[in-house]
Amino acid sequence: MDRMISVVGHIALDYIVDVEKIAGKNESSPVIDYEEYPGGGAANIAVAIAKLGGKSQLISPAGTDFSSSGYEKLLKEACVDLSHLYSIEDMKLSKAFIFTDREDNQTTYFYWGSSSKFKELEPEPVDFVHLATADCVYNAKISQVAGFVSFDPGQDLVTYSKENLEIILSHTDILFANRHEISRVSEMTGKSFTELKAMIDVIVVTYDAEGSRIYTGNEEWAIPVVSVKAVDPTGAGDAYRAGFLLAYTRGYSLPTCGKIGSTVASFVVQTRGCQTSLPTWDEMKFRYEVNFGILEAEN
Repeated sequence: MDRMISVVGHIALDYIVDVEKIAGKNESSPVIDYEEYPGGGAANIAVAIAKLGGKSQLISPAGTDFSSSGYEKLLKEACVDLSHLYSIEDMKLSKAFIFTDREDNQTTYFYWGSSSKFKELEPEPVDFVHLATADCVYNAKISQVAGFVSFDPGQDLVTYSKENLEIILSHTDILFANRHEISRVSEMTGKSFTELKAMIDVIVVTYDAEGSRIYTGNEEWAIPVVSVKAVDPTGAGDAYRAGFLLAYTRGYSLPTCGKIGSTVASFVVQTRGCQTSLPTWDEMKFRYEVNFGILEAEN
């Protein structure tokens, strides 16, 4: 039976805007097109895990427009466990305004909305938790009452205090970061990458089109991207983490977890929106085996 994966972070509505170029200060740029999609890193990951056939639980503050926006219905239909949501009566859902230019450069503006209440909330103990982009105070609290901690500070890393970051890292079993974030973590903590590897069992560093690298002890694996015709890069990282974490809880080897993550991500980038084209496990398995060979059995 699958292990429940609790995911902490935002439920958000994403406004994905295609522009000619990312405008600088006091500049404007033509908008090519825009759409509204369900998003928020935690919700993206929880939905992806559920679509793959896993068990996911979302831990997040839900704003007054959670039901009226259709997001509650979507999550229930995806079979995501909503029993740990916090109902916030006086604030709207978080909103992300994501601007992408023709070269896939992105700039994001984020309205925290109901997520701004995170720091006031008290978490309950959970078995296996993934800390997505969220409030550093709440993440520090829940990291201390969780059996297993996966942590991805993401773009919210700039909001973390050194104290809260160090508390979370001291309880972290898997750390996800891109090349810029891992350098920032080292700067904030004063620890070299070698020292971080010594204190965290598994570190996964993503390198955009160059794929990802997985580090554990003295071992290291390079994981390539799965090549597809990409339409929108938004949500690829969330899909990668969903695939990786579900595979990890099912006992697959670390390089296989990375390849499953890369395969799940390849579906997301083929269409606009973070949850639009998420695969089932069988769909993921077929594409995995086309690119990497026979998928090993679960342990």
